[in-house]
Amino acid sequence: MAVILDEAPADAGAREALLDRAFGPARFTKTCERLREGRIPARGLALKAVDDSGRMIGTLRFWHVSIGAERPALMLGPLAVESEAREGGVGSALMRAGLARAAELGHEAVILVGNKPYYERFGFSGEATAELAMPGPVERDRFLALELRAGALAGASGEVRGTGAVAFTPRGAVRDRVAARAA
Repeated sequence: MAVILDEAPADAGAREALLDRAFGPARFTKTCERLREGRIPARGLALKAVDDSGRMIGTLRFWHVSIGAERPALMLGPLAVESEAREGGVGSALMRAGLARAAELGHEAVILVGNKPYYERFGFSGEATAELAMPGPVERDRFLALELRAGALAGASGEVRGTGAVAFTPRGAVRDRVAARAA
């Protein structure tokens, strides 16, 4: 059985290795990555799932974004689970814990780009994203949203922009990391 905990700075290596196994180097080319790049996750919304031995088997993070004219929201992702734990409900447990925590912290809406059949079970749909744009290519049927407060995305339109705290990254470190993983 997995336990959901807050991610700690010491988890960075295990998290990045898990994301590499789950998504490969292509994850660095996605539009959502451009919104996260150089930023830190929303406070209290970087979660991990650990197994009985304490090994990280899942990760979920949320990021601050703004929609159009300064409408705040969260962007969910990435959600990743070790392949051998995918049938055990770890992803669902991370999703439920993360969405509950986001609501408790007063966030009103969450957007994501992901597998529609998977995320629909948590209440996500494409209706609220119809008038939204990402700052790069995105498959429209995978661009989904969930209101944590009814009406939070009513009338929402415009481009999604990354906001929130900026992480200190030494000059060229992101570029070097992407190049090393692609090699």
